[in-house]
Amino acid sequence: MTEPHIDYAEVFHALPGMVALLTPDLVYVDANEDFLRLAGRTREQLLGRYIFDVFPENPNEPAAAGMRETRESMERAVATGQRDTMALLRYDIEDADRPGHWHEHYWSPVNAPVVDKDGRVVLLVHRVEEVTDLIRAFGGDGGSDTRSRVLEAELYTRARELQEVNERLRRAHAHEREVALALQDAMLPPPGPTGPHGAAVRYRPAVGGLNVCGDWYDLVDLPDGSLAVAVGDVVGHGLVAACAMGQLRSALSAACRVADGPAEALDALGLYARSVEGAESTTVATAFVDWDDRTIIYSCAGHPPPALLRPDGSVVFLDQATDPPLGARPEHIPRLQASAPFADGTVLVLYTDGLFERRDEDVDVGLARLADSLARHRDLDPEALADVLLADLLPPQGNTDDTALIVIRL
Repeated sequence: MTEPHIDYAEVFHALPGMVALLTPDLVYVDANEDFLRLAGRTREQLLGRYIFDVFPENPNEPAAAGMRETRESMERAVATGQRDTMALLRYDIEDADRPGHWHEHYWSPVNAPVVDKDGRVVLLVHRVEEVTDLIRAFGGDGGSDTRSRVLEAELYTRARELQEVNERLRRAHAHEREVALALQDAMLPPPGPTGPHGAAVRYRPAVGGLNVCGDWYDLVDLPDGSLAVAVGDVVGHGLVAACAMGQLRSALSAACRVADGPAEALDALGLYARSVEGAESTTVATAFVDWDDRTIIYSCAGHPPPALLRPDGSVVFLDQATDPPLGARPEHIPRLQASAPFADGTVLVLYTDGLFERRDEDVDVGLARLADSLARHRDLDPEALADVLLADLLPPQGNTDDTALIVIRL
């Protein structure tokens, strides 16, 4: 059966309600018929022009904030790639035929980004519900004009109060995210040589801060000359997750220096985690690299398995010592550990689930994608390989989860 041809340009212009398309610089590129009619502008008066040159703020309303709030909403949608829904706002429109004459209007806008295949925002859909008549009629039922205007003002006031609360919460969340990222950055060790070997480390926070500041990495030179490598992921976000992360990373670093293997180090960390707020269900993977025996000893607490890239390009996941996350068991049970040999040139990769896991696919699909990227780029040095893994595996528009990564050639 032949699929019907759909003229989407005609569909756009026939859409009920006001819809306009703008560039990321907020310049009009199109508008449907309802937008032109209700905004009182022709297509020639819109296309190619900056939105706020066409619709400036009413200078007779000193408290008006419609232009500022609309601009901020649009800029958020462009910056985050996420839809931004605005509360009811008043935004008056100047009469196109009578400059200086303004018409009172109330709007309920939504700004939605359109992205290309690389995740870049290329257009902004500006959809507006014109609710002026509804506001004016609110509570009218034949009552006096004075009563209707009072109810109109009350409804608008309540809407503005909700918008102001939303803005305060947005600013508070942004500030908390900045503080948490700064705290996390201060606590994570910088990359650099580890003995005769170089390790590449990366941390990428989540876009929008929905799940940020809970991931960490660490590399510890042990007293016997071995190397301890670890990554962890605290459930949660913001300052609570960052503080829990810092405490757990420091505790594991200390435990690795005195423990007889990674399982014993995670045992100690699990007992400590019971007393740390926000540490429940944290996942951790730890590996000890014994240079003399050419062996990796590892243990995982509910965490994705480390990957081992062999010189021939084959990839194996170290998944023979996986236990539940920290604090998940009602009683303490000693953790498992296993070992794997390695040859010169082998690459060890530890990572958090933000690198490969996607909500709309099976975990094995993401791990296979990771293995394929490692095999294709097996000849790269750790720094270049770390960058390629992030480029191959993370969505171009950014991920919704933190990502921590360690790449070390053994």
